[in-house]
Order: sequence, then structure tokens, then C-alpha cells
Amino acid sequence: YRGAYCASKFAVEGLTDALRLELHGSNIFVSLIEPGPIESAFRANARALWDLHMDLDNSPYKEEYKNFRVNADRLKKDSAFTLGPDAVVKKLIHALENERPSVRYYVTFPTYLLGFLKRILPSKWMDAVMLRIAKQEIASAE
Repeated sequence: YRGAYCASKFAVEGLTDALRLELHGSNIFVSLIEPGPIESAFRANARALWDLHMDLDNSPYKEEYKNFRVNADRLKKDSAFTLGPDAVVKKLIHALENERPSVRYYVTFPTYLLGFLKRILPSKWMDAVMLRIAKQEIASAE
């Protein structure tokens, strides 16, 4: 149930890939910083908009959304996988000051892990991993 969120992330990834190729040889380098879970107001803001626009009682996905909402309530900004904004700034400074910056900068453990798995696993296996993660999130909310 994160289709729109994922679409925006893939759009940014596609844009950075295209710009990097278009600017090749121009001495302008384009890098993608993939932060993952970072302490911010993002979750609270997303939740407020979700509450405002979601008609939970009349949705055919009422139970799935209910479980998703309970699990989202349990997520805390002090999760072991959540880092402070300074972790992103550190990667940004590295990219800006490096003569040959990396194409991608992973920040948190989940971004390193998923980036690695996407490179080594066939798509169907990666789908299975993501479905298992989603099922575990739902189960932990119950």
C-alpha cells in the first residue's frame, strides 16, 4: 500500500540516472542519496494526511489499512534503523567534495541491505523478500 510513495522514489532514481548520462563529460556529476529511515516529521505529516483523506470505514481494504495503521503507530523515530539528519548531511558533503562522487549513496542499514539484495537477487526472489517484510509488519501490528 505504498504505490504512490514508491512511484515518487523511482521517479527520482530515473531522473538522476538520466541526468547523469546526459551530463556525462560536462564535469557535472549527479548522485542519488538514498537515506532510508531518518528522524523527521515525514511520518507524522504523512499520517495526518492519511487520516484526513482515508475513508477507512468504506474502503474494501479496511482490515489491511487498519493493520497498516496500527503498525505505523508502533514505528518510533528511535528505531534501531533510524538515523539522524546528520547522517544524510555527511553523505551530501562527501558527494559535493569528492572529485568523482559515487553514483549512489546509501545512508541507513535498510538502504544498504535492500540495495545489495536488489543487485544479487532475481526479481521474483526480491518480491518474495519484500512480501515477507510486509507480512511481518502486518503480523507485528496484530
